[in-house]
Amino acid sequence: MAEEGQVIGVHTVEEWTQHLEKGKESKKLVVVDFTASWCGPCRIMAPIFAELAKKMTEVIFLKVDVDELRTVSEDMGIEAMPTFLFLKDGKEVDKIVGARKDDLQLKIEKHAPATASASA
Repeated sequence: MAEEGQVIGVHTVEEWTQHLEKGKESKKLVVVDFTASWCGPCRIMAPIFAELAKKMTEVIFLKVDVDELRTVSEDMGIEAMPTFLFLKDGKEVDKIVGARKDDLQLKIEKHAPATASASA
């Protein structure tokens, strides 16, 4: 398992299921970055996503390559990259399509517990 404060790369359907279960059990917000190696905006968002993961350790940050885990991407209805899904108790509570870094932080703060706002 990855340490807190890291983006966890998900490479198998089994790992995907395990992380969703972990999110349910811990009652944590799970934010998933659906990305692709060939996607320019995805590369722009990757360091921003990693920085948020460092700051917001009570949120689970996952990264899924849509080409590698096509079944998961299709199951979750991903049609464009990057897409960020926000999951609570295994259910989608929000979604961002596109490289919208300001929206990303705002939505994480909106859905994560009150303690999630980065303490100065």
